[in-house]
Amino acid sequence: MILESSSAPPSFRVLGVRVDAVQIPDVISFMEGLIRQRALGNYIAVTGMHGVMEAQQNGAFKGILHEASLVVPDGMPLVWLGRWHRFNLRRRVYGPELMETFCRTTGSRHTHFFCGGAAGVAERLAEVLQRQYGVRVVGTYCPPFRRLTPEEKQAFLAKVRAASPDVLWVGLSTPKQETWMAEYRQAVQVPVLVGVGAAFDFLTRRTRQAPAWMREHGLEWSFRLVSEPRRLWRRYLIFGSRFIWNVALETCRIKKFS
Repeated sequence: MILESSSAPPSFRVLGVRVDAVQIPDVISFMEGLIRQRALGNYIAVTGMHGVMEAQQNGAFKGILHEASLVVPDGMPLVWLGRWHRFNLRRRVYGPELMETFCRTTGSRHTHFFCGGAAGVAERLAEVLQRQYGVRVVGTYCPPFRRLTPEEKQAFLAKVRAASPDVLWVGLSTPKQETWMAEYRQAVQVPVLVGVGAAFDFLTRRTRQAPAWMREHGLEWSFRLVSEPRRLWRRYLIFGSRFIWNVALETCRIKKFS
């Protein structure tokens, strides 16, 4: 399937959240279509179990996912559920892999702006991707861990508009990055924003990734939990257990989620 930016992709629902049945080549094709059209206000949510569960307790966040141009399955549980819905999903749309594949495939064809990460990480990411794939980086920004003041917001918007990137990559983690993209999508005047979570840290090797075999078999969560237990225990142990229980209720048609 080659996904055109003008067409709605096939999708399925998980606990009331729309998940688009796409793979990385489809997403790249969709993004390039938006860039060609110079469409504005589009954002892509790279979502796994965590995002689906955040949406259960936050109606505003569920609305943000609903408004996304694409909600892609970053997580093997969503891939497995897509297969259960009879979609031929071979692999997850893993945020770091999507970002790296887009840069490798398109090279210098498009311009990029990186927003997110700790101090210096976005700049380091720009250096890595420029060296590896010859991408054209027109700007970076490390936002503070709070809402921007009106002055900071205007300075940031002026910087992005002056750079006029084709893609604005956002690495702030869920749900902050999706909320941020929904708030800024019109103001930045960029064809497409993509929230890629920990991709900034992974691609700069600031944080270790799980081995490929763990990522491909739904075991990445255990690696990340052991690596960052204080930060991630709630996400994987509490949200994960609730996710399994709710999906069981939904698939057995005991409870309907909307």
